[in-house]
Amino acid sequence: MIELIDIAPGGVMAAVETVEDTTGIFDDYRMQYRPVPGRPKELYAPWGADNQLPFKIRDLVGSDEVTAQNKFFNVLACYGAGPVLNGADGQPTTLPDALRFKRRTGLGTFFLEQITDMKYYFMSVCVVILSRDGTQINRLVHKDACFCRLAKADKAGRINYVYYANWKKGNLQKDDIERIPLLREDDPIGDLMVKMGREPGQDGRCAVRTQLRKFAVLLRFPTVGCQYYPTPYYAAMFRGGSYFEKRLISAAKIAKIRNHASVKYQVEVENKYWQKIISEERITDPLKIKERIKKEKENIRDFVAGVHNSGKAWITGYYVDPLGHEVRDIRVVNIEGNKEGGDYADDINVAANTLCYADNTHPNLVGAVPGKSQSNNSGSDKRELFTMKQALETAFHDLLLRPVEMVCEFNGWQGVTPAVPMIMLTTLDEHKDAKRINPNQKQQ
Repeated sequence: MIELIDIAPGGVMAAVETVEDTTGIFDDYRMQYRPVPGRPKELYAPWGADNQLPFKIRDLVGSDEVTAQNKFFNVLACYGAGPVLNGADGQPTTLPDALRFKRRTGLGTFFLEQITDMKYYFMSVCVVILSRDGTQINRLVHKDACFCRLAKADKAGRINYVYYANWKKGNLQKDDIERIPLLREDDPIGDLMVKMGREPGQDGRCAVRTQLRKFAVLLRFPTVGCQYYPTPYYAAMFRGGSYFEKRLISAAKIAKIRNHASVKYQVEVENKYWQKIISEERITDPLKIKERIKKEKENIRDFVAGVHNSGKAWITGYYVDPLGHEVRDIRVVNIEGNKEGGDYADDINVAANTLCYADNTHPNLVGAVPGKSQSNNSGSDKRELFTMKQALETAFHDLLLRPVEMVCEFNGWQGVTPAVPMIMLTTLDEHKDAKRINPNQKQQ
């Protein structure tokens, strides 16, 4: 939150910034399992210390135009030319059952939903729905990862359930939570075959072992130290402070533009500072809390710009946490510069490029730092960058196509395999426009 305050009749302004430090949101925390509402004998693993981490990630990514566009670009690049079901000859299959499944499931939409969760959280969850007799998989249904929580693993280290609910809502009841049996993560098709009696189990017998017709499939991209929920590789931009820096620079620049005046000071206030004041003074009434915070902001404004405070010192809390991050209650930055308009142009460009690097997205492909002064690649270079980006999505394709591969095998569609072709671009030869090559078209 940015609050612009008139300091003096001379037009000098100060921007008071309430800063939420994002460098620690992915810090390790001691896992404390929680009972499932309505099922006190069952425990689940919270996602983050307050069980709200996926929602925080979503909000933080969506709060910055560079990170939001990076995620969008990564989703589109991973989607490629869209999922297809190919026959044994490598061409789109003509098998009626496979075409009907693709149409009924909305395979393209389902794949986009799975990709979106994978790019945000490095995990995705889907549900397979079988026919009443258990002989066919009729549908694949996407489940938003931010609303999924994993059951506590058993003694063998296996997670048996996924709990789907609106975890932002308080006082959840049993009926608010959907409990879905989870197929083995390492071999979901084998587990399903055994449950439906089509392969022998550990006892060596082929027998239907459940009357359930709905099961969850969990897809997690491998990350270091993943116990329940992966920590995405792009989390480095939060831990390293690049995202934090970009937001501060943007806030200061907006303050100057909005007021058409020189902003001399930027005051950064750690978000917990207000709560510390309230706790020390034991204020509980919401209106009094609001008034106390307003008064403290006035005190800060008076100290920063008051003539009678010239030359005085201000002592605030400061320490370095175990991870080496500097934590200050309040920091005053003199942002008065020689240039009126472009004080932060170079800083924003550097921060935007760093965010693109963290998301494995070349800034020239997404236009993160537009302008004539930016170095522009040739068309051939950009085409190669785009091809390389799509080629790097192969690992995600192999993971995300597992549920569709499971459908093909379980339903007995011989020779039918799913694939995600890349988008290939031609060159601008002989004054002809570039075009997208049909990935299923046989080469001459």
